Amino acid sequence: MDSSDPAQDEAGPFGRALFDKPSARALSRVGVVDVGSNSVRLVVFDGAARSPAYFYNEKIMCALGAGMSETGCLNPQGRDRALAAIKRFRLLSEGMGTGPLSAVATAAVREATDGPDFRDEVERETGIRLHVIDGHEEARLSAQGVLLGWPGSYGLVCDIGGSSMELAEIDGGQVGRRVTSALGPLKLRDLKGGATARRKHIKSVLSDLHGELGEQNNRLFLVGGSWRAIAKIDMERRGYPLHVLHEYRMSTKAVRETAKYIASQDLEALRGRAGVSAARMALVPHASEVLRGIVHRFKPRDIAVSSYGIREGLLYEQMPQQLRDRDPLVEACRFAESKDARVPGFGKVLFHFIRPLYKSARDDRLRLVKAACLLHDVSWRAHPDYRAEVCFDNATRANLGGLKHSERVFLGLALLHRYSNKREGTRFDDLFELVDERQRHEAEILGKAMRFGAMLWLKEDAWPGEMRWFPKKKELELRLSPKAEALFGEVAQSRFQALAGALGAETRIIGAKPPKKSGKK
Repeated sequence: MDSSDPAQDEAGPFGRALFDKPSARALSRVGVVDVGSNSVRLVVFDGAARSPAYFYNEKIMCALGAGMSETGCLNPQGRDRALAAIKRFRLLSEGMGTGPLSAVATAAVREATDGPDFRDEVERETGIRLHVIDGHEEARLSAQGVLLGWPGSYGLVCDIGGSSMELAEIDGGQVGRRVTSALGPLKLRDLKGGATARRKHIKSVLSDLHGELGEQNNRLFLVGGSWRAIAKIDMERRGYPLHVLHEYRMSTKAVRETAKYIASQDLEALRGRAGVSAARMALVPHASEVLRGIVHRFKPRDIAVSSYGIREGLLYEQMPQQLRDRDPLVEACRFAESKDARVPGFGKVLFHFIRPLYKSARDDRLRLVKAACLLHDVSWRAHPDYRAEVCFDNATRANLGGLKHSERVFLGLALLHRYSNKREGTRFDDLFELVDERQRHEAEILGKAMRFGAMLWLKEDAWPGEMRWFPKKKELELRLSPKAEALFGEVAQSRFQALAGALGAETRIIGAKPPKKSGKK
């Protein structure tokens, strides 16, 4: 392993601690440069400590690893492009106040005979030190990136770059066995013997990897630009309405059908329809052959695309366990509330106010209810005529981890109904089909509960009263606090009745005394 590997450098590639304490809620702006075999990318992170957001994201296709199978050296043109990109990224980061950039390099730089010379040139020309990581470390960091978005996940992480492909087991928040291979599409493109030799080589390598890892029949997480390009094509083939790659799901059958679809299409026309760059599209046919082989050999239960990888894994590396244990969705929503809501902190009050409607709800539903309450007021700046649609748009397309596509739509619908009684006739009608009728109705109830609860704004920690829900009797009871009684005007009463109507309930309104303070948070 290279001496600049972050595992051997106590400070790591950041050269400083990113999370001062386990209770950290926000992340100071930090920039990461990922020097891959095919692309060089700058990502600047900001936002919630447990769920960092992409403040800035730029990629340059350099193809550093092109031709290495024949020359053993980095692609000269790619090397020039990569150095120019890193110089640009350094200036951008200075303007954004990231502090020193952290940079990692993977297969092309670690394998090329002139890799050390390139690393020295980068440091000499830009002052940025490239941390060159080996394949097993690359696999570990990619797996940790997946864990940043899916805490507690289990399955097999597959990270494909231009020159290599890594596999890593994850289970219960831990990274297990790891393997690396030369199944990157740049190397496969240079393989002699055409399609027959390529398929035979892929089959042989995957057989060896399967021998090292054994059966892996759980979820397969896909990390890397070529996988994301294939996912875009799968979306285009299916006519899928939500173009968010993170947490996009594919079945093994879909992978086989999309691989056939790619092979049968004019690639230039297909890339235009799917929104894939020309440089990336050139590698997609070879990558699709690899993915088809992986699915055939490992037979995963299902397949999920991850937008998180090495860069996010570097952040996760530094997180204290207490921070890792938090829910990334709730943390991102809490951060958004603190930054954008008119009354930061009221989301928690609202959640406890409507919580009686969810006495028997499972944890996965409760976290969505909590997320919705935290986000219920972050889009208030939008024009009232468009506020409901803006809320839906933000929830479904925001950079949020730990959120399936169906959960995105549920959350979006709940926030849409926070501002509107009706959902018909919007430009999102095709997205509503990603949740069933029962879930659409539940989202409407949640939205109308928030729409009513938001009428009872007091101070951040003031008690507005309580609701009690008796599902068997179909009775919704409201107990207002003395301070909140004056807030229960005509509009509030109308919204309370709308909530009751969605529940199919009769209403009862009675006075109440505020609860005794228990001292618990």
